[in-house]
Amino acid sequence: MRFNRTSLAAGVVFTALASGMFSLGSGSGPVGPVAAEAQNLGMRVVSGFVTDGHSVPVVGATVFLRDLKSKAIRSYTATELGKFRFTGVKMDEDHELWAEYQGRKSAVKTVSSWDARKEFEVELKLK
Repeated sequence: MRFNRTSLAAGVVFTALASGMFSLGSGSGPVGPVAAEAQNLGMRVVSGFVTDGHSVPVVGATVFLRDLKSKAIRSYTATELGKFRFTGVKMDEDHELWAEYQGRKSAVKTVSSWDARKEFEVELKLK
């Protein structure tokens, strides 16, 4: 049996379909690798600490988490030791995170939808 590019490509596509990597048909399922789609499902926890320029915890700082798709902003007041924690953060959307306290602001951090961590922890340093 002779193989050419067309028959080789058809064999690769058939193998991919048979293995469940791809789905044909509109609305009947995902089109593309199933593993890549599964990475972004679910929720994550975004937590960390707010500190000053000398790494001293800042109690009472306000931490903001902005959903870049909907522009919705959630806030949290840092507790003792400067801790903050946001739960139920969608993993398939990008977010911005920053802290403010008495006119000072930290750098803005990005919580990317490409980051597969279920627990995202960061230190926000006030300038």
